[in-house]
Amino acid sequence: MAWLEVMAYPLGTALALMGAGAVIGLFGRPRFAMLLAVVGFAWLWAWSTPIFSDFVRASLEQRYGELPVDAVPRADVIVVLGGAMQHDADQPYPGVSSAADRYWHAARLFNAGRADRIIVSGGRTPGRGPGLTEAVAAALFMGDLGVPAGALWLETEALTTRENAVNVAFMLSERPVRSFLLVTSALHMRRAEAAFRAVGLDPIPVATDFEVRPSSSYRLKRWLPSAAALAASSRAFHEYVGYWYYRARGWI
Repeated sequence: MAWLEVMAYPLGTALALMGAGAVIGLFGRPRFAMLLAVVGFAWLWAWSTPIFSDFVRASLEQRYGELPVDAVPRADVIVVLGGAMQHDADQPYPGVSSAADRYWHAARLFNAGRADRIIVSGGRTPGRGPGLTEAVAAALFMGDLGVPAGALWLETEALTTRENAVNVAFMLSERPVRSFLLVTSALHMRRAEAAFRAVGLDPIPVATDFEVRPSSSYRLKRWLPSAAALAASSRAFHEYVGYWYYRARGWI
């Protein structure tokens, strides 16, 4: 539901708290209304500061090391999860987001001989109109990175991490694959790895697209809110909400 998607981000929860305060204030409870408004404001401020944004993202990313290619074990297949491509029928070429590091790294691993095949998993969100699925668009992009079409297996239906895991598990059950590297953004890896393990697979996590670098800076600017920091921390908030939602559904 749309309201659940809104609540999966700090801005949505902050607006909900402040909105609830406004409504309660109309019913003659000004102190409680003020408390909700202050909590909502403080919540939004915290998630909008660079220092907190770095902290919450690092809490997910630091579970995984940023390994050089020669430190990654060889496997039968590389599985790379979608979430980086955008394409509409009137565009000659797909566009990419910052998460395109997933495809760069999968191609890097392939070209270094860490596996002989790549599975690209990702469908097309309903309602977006005609255009390429994530997997097909990614295949074009990876071709430009030197990965031959014959080395790619495409899974073109998955729209969620859960569906990535279920659909890839089915694909692997039909092929003699004993081991695979799971490539996705470091921020997303905790939930992705758990989802794949929940369907009986044993992925080797290879995280990429790290966003946070070690910093000892405590300048005043890092305590002041910014739209960029809010956008970055919202991705981490979404991952935490998604992880616990998956747990509640029994998907991890």
